[in-house]
Amino acid sequence: MSAAEAQRAAQDALFDEDFQRRLEVLALVSRRVYAGRSRADRRSKKVGSGVEFADHREYAPGDDFRAIDWNVYQRTGRLLVRLFEEEEDLQVHLLLDSSRSMAASDKLDYAKRVAAALAYVALANLDRVGLSALDSELRHSLPPTRGKRRIFRVFSFLTPLQAQQPTDLAAAARAFVARQRRRGVAILLSDLYDPHGVEGALNVLRHAGFELKVLHITDQREASPPLHGDLRLVDAETGRTRDVTLTPKLLERYRQLYDERMRRLQATCRDKRVVYQRLDVSLAFDDAVLSVLRRGGVLG
Repeated sequence: MSAAEAQRAAQDALFDEDFQRRLEVLALVSRRVYAGRSRADRRSKKVGSGVEFADHREYAPGDDFRAIDWNVYQRTGRLLVRLFEEEEDLQVHLLLDSSRSMAASDKLDYAKRVAAALAYVALANLDRVGLSALDSELRHSLPPTRGKRRIFRVFSFLTPLQAQQPTDLAAAARAFVARQRRRGVAILLSDLYDPHGVEGALNVLRHAGFELKVLHITDQREASPPLHGDLRLVDAETGRTRDVTLTPKLLERYRQLYDERMRRLQATCRDKRVVYQRLDVSLAFDDAVLSVLRRGGVLG
């Protein structure tokens, strides 16, 4: 089998006809969410040549005389130029963590399906959608595109992604920000296993002006692993090993630490005013996306 045939087979397995039919249902449901908000509410705004007045600034040589506010000049003698708000289509950036830890429990494939579904919903609602794969750097990118038929480009981008590198979300986020001329909504899909911590990445994206959302991809089996006895554990990120004897007491302590980590991650996002939602791989991808849409606040 050639490489092209292998990729097509992988794409068919991941995004088969049943998957695509379920996307159409999600797109229909999403219209109810979008119908409750005007397009203007969902668009980003910048100062430009639109029709809604925003502010004044001092006249500078070369400015269009038609933009001068002559009423203000008559009252104050100051030459001020009128500025207006210009609407732009919402731009959605899907940031997919493709680091080594995402290979465990099929988290990467699950995140790919959720990302594809969110991309389709946004494309169906006339937004521009871009995708990026992150690990210790910005690994791959699909420039923002528009239109429902572009979903096949999304499939082709997501299918070959593999979890092979360690995680450094902050470094990858800095590389992503440096390449973006326009801001918008940034949705991070990640298990948030980063030896450097996740606060750095959140700060980079927030301070760059992105409206940040976090979809935390989890597997409940990691919270309570069905293990016991003498084992050799392998760190998914570093490859380091450790021999342990798992007793009921040690497993209970592990579960406590796991729950503490979940609470800490959620609190970090809350403190930074970042939308946070946990998605477990046991939940069907379309149910997961429906829960995201019904909660609101993720796609604008």
